[in-house]
Amino acid sequence: MTNDDVINEFRAANALRTGHFVLSSGLHSPMFLQKNLVFMNAERCERLCKALAEKITAAVGSVDVVISPAVGGIIPGYETARHLKVPSMYVEREGGQFKLRRGFHVEPGQRVVMVEDIVTTGLSSRECIESIRQAGGEVVAAACIVDRSGGKADVGVQLIALASLEVPAYPADSLPPELAAIPVEDPGSRRLAKA
Repeated sequence: MTNDDVINEFRAANALRTGHFVLSSGLHSPMFLQKNLVFMNAERCERLCKALAEKITAAVGSVDVVISPAVGGIIPGYETARHLKVPSMYVEREGGQFKLRRGFHVEPGQRVVMVEDIVTTGLSSRECIESIRQAGGEVVAAACIVDRSGGKADVGVQLIALASLEVPAYPADSLPPELAAIPVEDPGSRRLAKA
């Protein structure tokens, strides 16, 4: 699956939006990838995650488990794990930190690939990877459907992206005038618990 194929899946799902958006990272951007509109279609989600699983296997060989950050990474993590034929788990925030809960655990030294939906700054990925290491897992790679940093995000391990875009993102106090003139939308979920 090519970069264009992946972006076309987002377009076909009306999930490639333009305007003025606050991302989960807190940065502002003229583009938002509404991945839930992609993942709600089982066939589309399967195509993307099967291609991601193939790319993971080609890059790092076999893995023992997929672990994703809740909430956004749960669906692509599960579907990618299904194609890798390994268990899927996820971490959740507890006391502000990602932790394995719900009876999930990794055995010491298990080869783990951390699977995300969209990577912008890599913050959630780094936090997730740290929690996996603290639990005893060996993170052999991180993977995502779309890396919107254009390869610039540092997640601390190899990042395997099914597609890569370089989409501008700005701190709230450094918006270009044309973006500042557009009403802002906050379509993500990270700040919902703070409201």
